[in-house]
Amino acid sequence: MPEGRFTPAKLRRVLVGTCARLGLDPAGARLLRFTNNAVYALAAAPVVVRIVGSTKLRHRVGTVVRVAEHFARHDVPAVRLLSGVEQPLDVQGHLVTVWDRVPFTGPPVTPADLAGLLRRVHALPPPDGLAEWDPLHSVQARVADAEELADDDRQFLLERCAEVQDRLDTLDFPLTRGFVHGDAYPGNVLPGPDGPVLCDFDSSCVGPPEWDLTPLAVGRERFGDPPAGYAEFARAYGFDVTAWSGFSVLRAVRELKLTTSVLPILRSHPPVRAEWRRRLADLRAGRTSSAWTRYR
Repeated sequence: MPEGRFTPAKLRRVLVGTCARLGLDPAGARLLRFTNNAVYALAAAPVVVRIVGSTKLRHRVGTVVRVAEHFARHDVPAVRLLSGVEQPLDVQGHLVTVWDRVPFTGPPVTPADLAGLLRRVHALPPPDGLAEWDPLHSVQARVADAEELADDDRQFLLERCAEVQDRLDTLDFPLTRGFVHGDAYPGNVLPGPDGPVLCDFDSSCVGPPEWDLTPLAVGRERFGDPPAGYAEFARAYGFDVTAWSGFSVLRAVRELKLTTSVLPILRSHPPVRAEWRRRLADLRAGRTSSAWTRYR
């Protein structure tokens, strides 16, 4: 089998190259996350290095920078880009962003915390040039960018995208369209010393706020997250997306995204393969109550 595009050795070279350019020390850097992107925390400085993990979605790094700068201007609690660095960086052909590391010294993030942050985001005007919501485009891009994918699996995923898009096009959203985070689940909120802060802006766009309310509901259904957590979130935000007739369609979109997110790194990061196959089998069989575990 050919070597993956994002093996640990290759990612390490990009990390070392980034640190060399910025005068930072990569020794002891720890890989925090590797799904859509590879995220490293440096040991010698309070800095996080984020390496884009999909060749077909490289353009979204511009969104990440634009939204981070917008949040900083409006004093929204969110991760901040490392100051004095023109971003994104191109390091050995990989796009990289560099961030101030948030010390995890605050209390655990609650569903109500996420709801409060989303209300602030949804009340903001979007930054100039922000893309319109098109959630299935990233699914199709990851299918096209898959490191390994059987032809019948590719065909199934693209056909499912078309089917779900047809249903999506019929929805009449009750909330006012505007600035949305795009991937609003608890893993994208960090417990900072001054309170919770948002991170991961790759999917930020102009779209329906209902989309930001969907991940916690799907987490309850697919990952067995406590029902009380979602109930707290819905109360704090003031809208229960699961009570809306269009929720099943948004759930179908979310589950497609959750399934395909690792396709660009499937060969590079073998630990996710078993869970990927499980999720794909559930989608094929129409099993909506099967439990999933989060990619590691």
